[in-house]
Amino acid sequence: MVFSFVGGYYNDIVTQCRFSSSLSDVEFIQSYVFNKAEVTQFNSTVGKFVGYTEYGVKNAEEWNKNPTYLAQERAAKDIYCKLAAQNEMNVVLTKKVEVRLTMAKASTGGHPAGLVCSAYDFYPKMIRVTWHRDGQEVPGNVISSEELADGDWYYQIHSHLEFTPKAGEKISCVVDHESFRDPLEISWDPSMPEPERNKIAIGAAALVLGLIVTAAGFIFYKTKSRGL
Repeated sequence: MVFSFVGGYYNDIVTQCRFSSSLSDVEFIQSYVFNKAEVTQFNSTVGKFVGYTEYGVKNAEEWNKNPTYLAQERAAKDIYCKLAAQNEMNVVLTKKVEVRLTMAKASTGGHPAGLVCSAYDFYPKMIRVTWHRDGQEVPGNVISSEELADGDWYYQIHSHLEFTPKAGEKISCVVDHESFRDPLEISWDPSMPEPERNKIAIGAAALVLGLIVTAAGFIFYKTKSRGL
């Protein structure tokens, strides 16, 4: 973005690259703003300058007559936007999923225990989170959230398992995602001292509650911003 202050008025040139995950609809947009109002815009989809005010229309007419300037603007989509979009997608697609396994509820007085398996920062959206007990998938007592959008391409998901601990058994969370060559398995370590497990349980509960509140707030904000 270029910014200048001339004769008491603000002039801005705002450059944008818009694209989706398919990279088939990359769009270059350059907006010319005078005193906080957009007066002229070049859009690679349109292929020429368009004016929105009397002053902007005059600019657009003059710039569209300049073949060199017009060619530079049209070339920006391939030279700048497509490269930037590809680099951004490479970063997103090569990032590994972060997985955490925490205790949400300790087993006390014969009551079942609870574990939470959380996967963060993954893209694309499709992911599979399962629980295994001594190598066998646990069919029930599992509650999972939907894939929650972080608003920055990435998603997160949380799965809760309720179980009654048995001596010598192995409880693990298995996450299968495109960013892994093989599914990632993380096993719960029951040897952790009880005070430490309680601290984790409190932290995990607070984390899950915070995520629910944040997700609700984000959805509310997006809804309001769209005017729904």
